[in-house]
Formats: sequence, structure tokens, C-alpha cells
Amino acid sequence: MSDESQNRANAAATGAVPAQTSNPEPARPSRGRGIAAVVCVVLAALLTTPAAVAYWGQRTLNDTQRFVDTVGPLVNSPEVQDALATTVTDAIEQQVDVEAILNNAFAGVITDRPRLQQLAGPIDAAVDGLIERQVRTFIASDEFADLWVRLTTRTQQAMHRVLTGEATGAVSVQGDQLVLDVDDVIAQVKQRLVDRGLTIVQNVPVPQTDRQIVLLEAPQVKQLRTIYAFSNPVARWLLPVVGLLYLAAFLLARRRPRMTVAIGAVVACNALLIALALSVGEQLFVNQLAGTTFGPASRVFYDTLLAFLQRGQQVLLAFGLVLVMAGWFAGSNRYGTAVRSTVVGGLEGIGSRLGAGAVAGAGRWVLANIAWLRAAIIALGIVGLLWGNDVSLSRVWWSLAIVVVLLACLQVLVGAGRQAHSSDPTAGPSELAQVPLGS
Repeated sequence: MSDESQNRANAAATGAVPAQTSNPEPARPSRGRGIAAVVCVVLAALLTTPAAVAYWGQRTLNDTQRFVDTVGPLVNSPEVQDALATTVTDAIEQQVDVEAILNNAFAGVITDRPRLQQLAGPIDAAVDGLIERQVRTFIASDEFADLWVRLTTRTQQAMHRVLTGEATGAVSVQGDQLVLDVDDVIAQVKQRLVDRGLTIVQNVPVPQTDRQIVLLEAPQVKQLRTIYAFSNPVARWLLPVVGLLYLAAFLLARRRPRMTVAIGAVVACNALLIALALSVGEQLFVNQLAGTTFGPASRVFYDTLLAFLQRGQQVLLAFGLVLVMAGWFAGSNRYGTAVRSTVVGGLEGIGSRLGAGAVAGAGRWVLANIAWLRAAIIALGIVGLLWGNDVSLSRVWWSLAIVVVLLACLQVLVGAGRQAHSSDPTAGPSELAQVPLGS
């Protein structure tokens, strides 16, 4: 009888289950699962840029407080102050006819018309100078800053009405122009001039066209309204859906480190696409307002209004590059493996020197639960990044730093747990299984 037959007979006699003589062939990953992962990442790639723009529009244009917080800093912009001051000053000056006022004031007193004309020039210049000084002083004051908050609040509400088809309020569509009404500013400046003795402006009528600043030549307003009508209902949810598509692609992937690199590359490319769209849009916006009163302020207005989207583009680019590096580090490529082995070996070496101390118990528990602990730390970092819908580059780096430090601490505890098991004679060999960082 052969040794193998003898072993089987002995096992049958004792009721023991014979050990497998060979390892079972691992199941091949499903082809459909890989195809589903590719479909998810392709869909996410196509939707990332539209989702980012739609989310910015939904959050900025629909949310009054966010809109006010976004455009509030414009009150301190010299370009915007100059545009407002020029509009208000011109609106008042054009309606003050100094010569007519002098003729009326000196009727029957001075009959020599050339003398009145000699007075008109200096007085007109003095009045214009007084008006301009008062306008610029008011626009630079805290009183105007408070008025600006009220103006921007009404502007957001009016812009929302414009997009939904109601062309009334502080912002309205008149012909092919999107205009901002500055009637409140003119009224307060006139009152300041009256308080300082320039009573001639008190009852000066200012035509409607002189009380407006053209914000945008808008022959495509109907198209914008159509786009808004279709995109606004899904804008809030489109970006989370894209995030879920990326997550599904990662979970379904056969080789997750490689999928992580692919997702990072896709996110970074979309960030560059958004940057290109912002650059082209800015140039078109500036060109449309060139030659108008608001032209010099158009660039700062555009950059301020789209500040949230620009910051989001920077975050997407940084996040994509982080994912590429993480996937490369966790992958099976030669350099990634070498770097990972060096880092893991060093951290576990630190932990092994602590294995016999107070951290031995914690090390054993971490070693047994390392997989879900890593996932929990990464999820914590993502939540910290997105918390409050106010992402920024500084938050990206802080979240990344916290995740890296916590993962390093875990690996140190893994080293402590291995050392504790190796020094425990009752520990089974399976408890000493290697737990690579990229698993």
C-alpha cells in the first residue's frame, strides 16, 4: 500500500477529513464585470465637466446667500467702483444744465448774455467736479457696501427671474441686452449732493437709459433659458451621480490600482477641459463688453462670479493627480512595488520594535482588521474634503496629509501586531500572513 493510500485509510479510520493535496484553481474574474467597470468610467468621464458646471450654476445662481458671498468682494474692486461711479456721475451731470439754471436765476438782473456764458463754464466745471467727488466718496463708503449687499441680493433674485422668463427687477433683459439698474445708487448720491447744498439736482429727472449698466449683450437669452430649464432640475444630483459612477468603476474593476490610475487621469483631464472652457468664456465675455462702461471691470467681474468653479477646477486637478499617484503606488509595477516595499518595511520595522510593549494588543487587532480600517480612513478623507460644499486646494492637501498620516500609523501598528504574533508561541501561522499596503 502506498503512503498516500495508507494516509487515506488512517484518515477514514479516525474520521478526519484528508487535506487537499493541491490548491484549487482560482475562479477567473467575470468578463461582464470588467465591461461594466469600463462603461461606468466612460460615462463618468463624459459627465464630469457638465456636472461640475451645472453644480456651480445651481449652487451660485440659485442660492441667494452663496451668490452674495461670491460677488460681495466686487464692492472693493477699483474697476467695478470706477464703472459704477462713471455711470452714476454721467447720469446726473447730463441732466444738470448749468446755463439754463443761470439764465433762470439771473433773469432781469443780468441782460448781457455773453457775461452769463462766461459764468456758465467755470460753474459747470465746479458742479461736475462736486458731483464726481460725491459719487466716488459714496461708492467707497461703508454705506455703499451695505447698499451693495442689498443690490446683489436683489440682483440674484432678478437674474433667477430672467432665467425663468420673468424680465423684471434690478436685472432685466431689454432688447438684446442684459442690464443692471442703478437707480438706488443715483437716488442716494443725489440726496448727499442736496445735503451739501447742491439743491439744483434734487428734482433733476434721470432717464431710464442713463440709470442702467449693460452687463451682457444677450441675443442668446432664449437659449440660455432653455438650457437652464432642462439642466436646473438635474444639476443638484448630476455631480453625486458622477461620483457614484467612479466608485462603481473602482469596485467592479479587476485590477483596482490600475483603475485608480485611470480614474485619476480622467478627472485630471476634465479639470484641464474646465480650465480651457473658463479661459475661452472669459475672453468672449470681455470681448462682448469691450467699449462699454463696464468693459474695464468685465474681467474682474467674470473671475469673481466664477470663483467657485475655478476653485473646483483646481481641486479636481489636484485630486486627479493624487489618485494617479495612489494607483501607481499601490500597483504591481516595478517602481511602485519597490517604493511600497521600502515604505512598508520601514513603517513595520518601527512597529516591530514596539510589538512587545503596550501597543501589542492594538497591533493584533489592527492586523486582523486592516482592510476595512484602510477603507474607513480613505472614506474619512473624502468626507472631510467635501464637507460643507466648500472645497479648496488647502482642504485637499490637509485631507491628503491626514489620510497619509493615519495610514502610516496603521502600518506601524501592523508591524507591532506581526511582532506580537511572532513572539507568541500559540499564534497560528495564518495570523502572520502578509498584509501588503496595496491590498
